[in-house]
Amino acid sequence: MLIRKLFKFENAHIVRNCTSDRCKRSIHGHSYKVELLLKATKLDHGQMVYDFGLLKGVIKEIFDSFDHAICFWQQDNPDYIQACQNFSARWVSLPVSPSAEQFSRIFFFLAQQVLASTITQNGEGDVEVYSVIVHETDTGYAQSFLEDIENEQMGRLALDQIEFSAQVRAEWSDPEMYEKLKQGIKFQNPSVDLQVKL
Repeated sequence: MLIRKLFKFENAHIVRNCTSDRCKRSIHGHSYKVELLLKATKLDHGQMVYDFGLLKGVIKEIFDSFDHAICFWQQDNPDYIQACQNFSARWVSLPVSPSAEQFSRIFFFLAQQVLASTITQNGEGDVEVYSVIVHETDTGYAQSFLEDIENEQMGRLALDQIEFSAQVRAEWSDPEMYEKLKQGIKFQNPSVDLQVKL
């Protein structure tokens, strides 16, 4: 069974080496919509794949880190990177170019890492990320699947390759959240009282 959760954020970028002259030469922004699709073969005690409320925690905070931020590719011009860091308090440094295609891979990877580090308490089963769809505009989107995350030709992804600015980290409910994720420290979802009076 699949469930879908929609996230929204505003972000700016340049997509180097693309065909469109405007996109590769000018900073521009988009109103992004990210669809996170989770799958499982069993339901929890509440007869859900994964309670939508649980997606308002670490996953939402990490996805929200991209809101009102500028994203740049670590291999871009050093002067451009320095300008982004100097003139924007909110930025995210990525090991891949911030195209819609790569964003879908980044968000898939981040959600996958959070789920793998989450201790569930309500009988959740084999919950996995099935797919991520990133809408860059109303008319265009990119969709990734597990094989895209593992595809070395598309660029290797690792938690220590994604860097969030100090301002982004300061706005997290736990400023050490990402470091804990990198260290493999487990997150615990809210406990659930499963006693039901009939």
